[in-house]
Amino acid sequence: MRDYSPLDTPVRSALDGAHSRFRVTHGNVAGYQRDVAPFIAHPLLMADDDWADLAALGGPGVTLPLIELENPTPPSGWRLVSQFGLVQMTGELFATAPEPDATRLGRSDVPDILDLVARTKPGPFLDRTIELGTYLGIRRDGRLIAMAGERMHPAGWTEISAVCTDPDFRGEGLATRLMRAVGAGIVARGETPFLHASAANVGAIRLYTQLGFDLRKESVMTIVETPRDA
Repeated sequence: MRDYSPLDTPVRSALDGAHSRFRVTHGNVAGYQRDVAPFIAHPLLMADDDWADLAALGGPGVTLPLIELENPTPPSGWRLVSQFGLVQMTGELFATAPEPDATRLGRSDVPDILDLVARTKPGPFLDRTIELGTYLGIRRDGRLIAMAGERMHPAGWTEISAVCTDPDFRGEGLATRLMRAVGAGIVARGETPFLHASAANVGAIRLYTQLGFDLRKESVMTIVETPRDA
């Protein structure tokens, strides 16, 4: 049996540590404040009381992602939205470097970030996701055209996330440059970058492998919707 790593339960590790200020808890279930991130720390085998705690935590008719759930069929009243493969990759060999064209994004940039995210679909980004860590962007003529940032912070690690480029500017290596710049900040803190990707996104996984990321584990993401009368 291998030793436990914070990457085994990155949501719980982050909420127990660096992101504890964002934590909300109900019974055995914990999550981020709703406008920060949708991620949930939950028992792998959910009992009836755990599902009830999750419904109370999420509220009625809310979509929630559950990772590595061992009993993925939710109780009556819940809706199973989707399931898909997820890979976790670690960047011990990822070469980092500053990016002179990048600027740090803040609260005033959130409308532009949400617009870019809506067009490129890199994953969930909410009104306060910007508070999770450092987000860097590149602008052209005032227009935000690429970004990358930090999401979960399990002990000793930081997740690179929200990597996206406006379709009009793809092919210039902007996403890679921003990933390296975000990674430089992570390494400077004495931490190691890691990331998640859909197992179906073979192009992204190939790129991450070329950049020095190694596959650590494969899992399943289960998306559920809480009962509308919760």
